[in-house]
Amino acid sequence: MPVQLLGAGEIRALAAELEVTPTKKLGQNFVVDANTVRKIVQVAGVRAGERVVEVGPGLGSLTLAILETGASVTAVEIDHRLAARLPQTAVAHGVAPDALTVVDADALRVRELPGEPTVLVANLPYNVSVPVLLHFLESFPYLERGVVMVQAEVGERLAAPPGSKIYGAPSVKAAWYGAWRLAGTVSRQVFWPVPNVDSVLVAFRRDATPRGSEQLRRRTFALVDAAFQQRRKMLRQALSGVLGVSAAAASAQLEAAGVAATARGEELSVEDFVRIAEIVGPA
Repeated sequence: MPVQLLGAGEIRALAAELEVTPTKKLGQNFVVDANTVRKIVQVAGVRAGERVVEVGPGLGSLTLAILETGASVTAVEIDHRLAARLPQTAVAHGVAPDALTVVDADALRVRELPGEPTVLVANLPYNVSVPVLLHFLESFPYLERGVVMVQAEVGERLAAPPGSKIYGAPSVKAAWYGAWRLAGTVSRQVFWPVPNVDSVLVAFRRDATPRGSEQLRRRTFALVDAAFQQRRKMLRQALSGVLGVSAAAASAQLEAAGVAATARGEELSVEDFVRIAEIVGPA
């Protein structure tokens, strides 16, 4: 029996049955268009036999599209009602019982994922998309690639190159783990309720070789935060506090790392920040 996707009427009926009203607090906007969820799965290149993790499956529209490919899914859902109902919905739509595992938990607190999925596919709540992405990439090194639907402003920032006006701390931190690109736009009309922001698809692929140790990552991220908290200041001033030295001493460390002391954070690549972190402490 092939997997059957959810229609818009069925999604609303499920929500009514569970007494679920999409809330801004949880950033809930359910996708009610089958073509859109299939597009997301196609962009992610999900193949039969792969294990996919989905964050915030909600009523299951994207979940079923992933399962339709023959992949298995680990779904992380914070809403207890939705988490409890999802397996029933899946079985009723032709999914084998062992193809779906539901983790009833806050995605930001999850420390292990059943099946060690290699692909992340999700419609991420707008208010927690960047923290969730960074948490998953940090915590689950077996995640190799993924496609997420996020608010357009967030997606553009994640994929922004150094030197652009929207390049910031999320851009650098995401780049620590691998390459990011914008992979498509999503109409507001495919959501229920219709959001007041635009959405995009963002694809990532983790670098084959880790960039450095956890200690180096923490030190690099501390430098990134300091640089962008005072993004109008030159690095010798913006980083002197986190380095615990004077601006003159910070200038010397920056020059030793091959970075101009008069540069600003938005001009630096992740590699630049890593070199500074390596100069100021052990790898």
